Amino acid sequence: MEKSTETSLVQALKKQKYHLIGSHSAVKRCKWLYESIINDRPCYKQKFYGIKSHRCIQMSPSLYYCTQQCLFCWRAQSGDLQVTWDEMKIPVLDAPEAIVQGSLKAQERILTGYNGNSKANWRKLQEALTPKHVAISLTGEPALYEPLGELIRTFHQRGLTTFLVSNGTLPVKLSKLSQEPTQLYISLCAPNEQVFKRVCRPLFPNAWAKLNESLELLQSFQCPTVIRMTLVKEHNMSQVDEYAKLIEKANPTYIEAKAYMHIGFSNLRLGFDSMPMHGEVRDFAAELANKTGYRVIDEAPESRVVLLSRLEKPIQVV
Repeated sequence: MEKSTETSLVQALKKQKYHLIGSHSAVKRCKWLYESIINDRPCYKQKFYGIKSHRCIQMSPSLYYCTQQCLFCWRAQSGDLQVTWDEMKIPVLDAPEAIVQGSLKAQERILTGYNGNSKANWRKLQEALTPKHVAISLTGEPALYEPLGELIRTFHQRGLTTFLVSNGTLPVKLSKLSQEPTQLYISLCAPNEQVFKRVCRPLFPNAWAKLNESLELLQSFQCPTVIRMTLVKEHNMSQVDEYAKLIEKANPTYIEAKAYMHIGFSNLRLGFDSMPMHGEVRDFAAELANKTGYRVIDEAPESRVVLLSRLEKPIQVV
């Protein structure tokens, strides 16, 4: 990445409140960290899995890098800022320990902003200073970071649980993880290859086949697994029969059907009306449940997300 490119990109990301770590990682304050500390409103991950919103770090080890350019993604993609770079390769790999230390320090800096807020829940704020969870999901494809398993292990050694979100296009990397996350998410945002190419816009030709390999791989993991579906109105919310066949192949512990949110750089690609309402997400989830044998076991209307599983209730994270 040329210096001028890097500078303009970094400036844009800092303006969006990304806390940059080393050469390719970042932490960003989640909306629900604020809501939990200020308004006592936790996110759906707390409601579903017991993840404490105020003790969760949202980070990425692959800030600028991904194997796809999804229409709905909020990340800055090559070309968005009239600058381009190779999104498929992280040129210099920072050490896992440095990324973990940087993530903890960035979260601490974020939390100092609440010290002068009279609405802050001080008990939660004190607890937040000792994070317990990390969502490796902020932006980019984390499997491009070669020592991903060691990064997960390092977080675990610090007493944090890990929630890894991958787009599934690098199954070999997932199969060779030296440490499993606490929970593994694979994004499934298209029912077939035609929709996949139009909505997820892969950067290499056999990405759909690779995603299908990852779906087949899911059952080999010991940790709970999730199929994560970002639903974009009039783009990927039909052909539920085809989604059901893919779900059968993966046999995940959970399915999360969630509405696209019109935020970040996605507003360069999609309009506000691309966001489905919660009722539309619920209808999609109900149809998917009917086709797969999964059941709707919870929902969070404020986040427009519905949880499906064959379990009676979700496994709670300790």
